[in-house]
Amino acid sequence: MREKILTFIEKNSRIDIKELAIVLGVDEASVLNELAQMEKEHIICGYHTLIDWDKAGIEKVTALIEVRVTPQRGMGFDKVAERIYNYPEVNSVYLISGGFDFMVTIEGKTLREVSQFVSDKLSPLDSVLSTKTNFILKKYKDHGTVMTEQPKDERIEM
Repeated sequence: MREKILTFIEKNSRIDIKELAIVLGVDEASVLNELAQMEKEHIICGYHTLIDWDKAGIEKVTALIEVRVTPQRGMGFDKVAERIYNYPEVNSVYLISGGFDFMVTIEGKTLREVSQFVSDKLSPLDSVLSTKTNFILKKYKDHGTVMTEQPKDERIEM
């Protein structure tokens, strides 16, 4: 039941508990108890809303920053990641494979604001060797949701 609940709420965290209980074939109390237990165990870490900021008319710049580091003795990647994710500008930090060690996502109001964060705060960290900033120009799909409107088929059916 746990995996099924997680699958449903990952796609729609606002799903009605009664509806979820019916789909799973259990009572509402069982669903509520399981959700509470998964929150307590930090399996469920939060509930988020996916927003199309362009449609809201609010300017936001998102950047994916690849970071190459040299972990310091006794610190490892976890301590370096912690130093990075403690900045309030940082949305996410992932340890990745490939030519870089971390993928860091941040949002700002302008390209300059994001660039300044990278040059003033991220790059000067002791263990950071290099960074590569990639600005997101347009989101087509985010968290499994298509962000662009699909063209309507305007042909007439016969």
